[in-house]
Amino acid sequence: MNPDGIAFEHVTFAYAGTPVLDDVSFDLPEGEFCLLVGPTGAGKSTLLKAVNGLVPHFTGGTMAGRITVAGRDVHGSTPADLADLVGYVGQDPLAGFVTDEVERELAYTAEQLGVDPAAMRKRVTEIVDLLGLADVRDRDLAALSSGQRQRVAIGAALVAGPAALVLDEPTSALDPTAADEVLSTLHRLVHDLGVTVLLAEHRLERVAQYADSALLLNGGKVTAGSVGQILAASPIAPPVVELGRLAGWPGPPVTIREARRHAAPLREALAGRHPAPPAAPSAHEPSRRKSPPTESGPPLLEARAVTVDYPGGVRAVNGADLTAARCERIALMGRNGSGKSSLLWALQGTGKRSGGTVTIGGDDPATRKPAERRTLAGLVPAEPADLLYAETVAAECEGADRDGRVPAGTCAKILDDLVEGIDGGTHPRDLSEGQRLALALAVTLTAAPPLLLLDEPTRGLDYPGKAALASRLGRLAAAGHCVVVSTHDVEFCAEFASRVVILSDGEVVADGPARQIVAASPMFSPQVAKVLPGWLTVDEVAEALGGNGLDDAEGGTDDDARA
Repeated sequence: MNPDGIAFEHVTFAYAGTPVLDDVSFDLPEGEFCLLVGPTGAGKSTLLKAVNGLVPHFTGGTMAGRITVAGRDVHGSTPADLADLVGYVGQDPLAGFVTDEVERELAYTAEQLGVDPAAMRKRVTEIVDLLGLADVRDRDLAALSSGQRQRVAIGAALVAGPAALVLDEPTSALDPTAADEVLSTLHRLVHDLGVTVLLAEHRLERVAQYADSALLLNGGKVTAGSVGQILAASPIAPPVVELGRLAGWPGPPVTIREARRHAAPLREALAGRHPAPPAAPSAHEPSRRKSPPTESGPPLLEARAVTVDYPGGVRAVNGADLTAARCERIALMGRNGSGKSSLLWALQGTGKRSGGTVTIGGDDPATRKPAERRTLAGLVPAEPADLLYAETVAAECEGADRDGRVPAGTCAKILDDLVEGIDGGTHPRDLSEGQRLALALAVTLTAAPPLLLLDEPTRGLDYPGKAALASRLGRLAAAGHCVVVSTHDVEFCAEFASRVVILSDGEVVADGPARQIVAASPMFSPQVAKVLPGWLTVDEVAEALGGNGLDDAEGGTDDDARA
């Protein structure tokens, strides 16, 4: 075993008798950038927390085997004991903060380790510059966007100068450009300073190009290999890998650059063909590719010159206009801090507007009581658990029925339509990310709001989970809801949206058909579009090829592909 990196030797872990890690062994050398891959619920967070002692010291459970970091045995050490050795960034940065201000949070760990004040100031300044936090270093953490908080959390983990950095979905709340900046920073730490990075991320399309190696965690077992080997064998893979599988490319390629080098025959096979035009699914149609019909009647939502100001002279939304009809599927996109969440709350009526007007079906939600407001617009926040207060799923559903003044069992039926098989006696905190999102969505839908707003709903979801969410939201739109989703996830946008609205500095700078907007944007273009201009998803390409790959397309006709 390499003494300077991260090593697991026959590690087994179980929660209350339920095995999570089963005889896990691997060795990451010093200065390795390793990507941890696995389906939702596979135990990736558990494995990461074991590196710095959070598992089992704060989680409970039974552990066997040996874990070492830079030669130090983790067994018997607490996270505090390992703070100078392992930097950890969890999925929810806000839950890990111990102060209320950016600069204080960055300095906290260094203070606890007794770092000299002059050296500490130098480290904090370097981290601020490294992660682009200069504009917010004096701000309260509560006033930051979720992406800004995530960068602060990464910075706080780096200030101590750890030998190893462990990150759980560090780009989930970041826009594509900010994610590239953070990943480039981690890449420099690995290559310039020899830091060992172990990172779990569901948005594999962002990380694959930076990683030196990968681990696949599935069924409690870990398989180690190159990034290409692991993604080729993984049950979840980014679109470019799925495209390579469809086309029969060797490898398959895991980066855009590699895929382009193989793409010439596929481009020739698709020449003269176009993605199938959108068709209208029924409310029960499970297809995730077809767009719903456009409402020809009056707009459901009319927002004019909406302005949102926060204390300290911060203007989050600056005169934004947005009109939307029933049955539309709208992706609201933009860089971190562009005002997306503030606009959603202003549209829902709970967030205070500094100016402008909002009407939903002719009513201003801000003038309604909360119970009435929920019947106009429902909003699922970036943390779905913020809507969940009861001790069991059944109690949440019963409370939603009472609040919505609907017949008993309404919320439970909606939940079962979204995700089957959730035990009503389960505590909401014990649900998976996808199940918790479905429960929050069911609670919101119980009041039958025509306008449905979701803020970053794909955090914590793997590719199958996001496809299932796109399908569910498509069915809701087909049933007559207008669905607006704030997201940084360009691949989800390609699957879900019929229309894209882009915000910048609180203003709407682009608004149009999804294919037109994302194809023209280097930042928000999905992987398939970068390899095959004009195409957004692997499903579109598969349909054009007749569903059986490149060989089938070469043996067919254009008419066959369009059928």
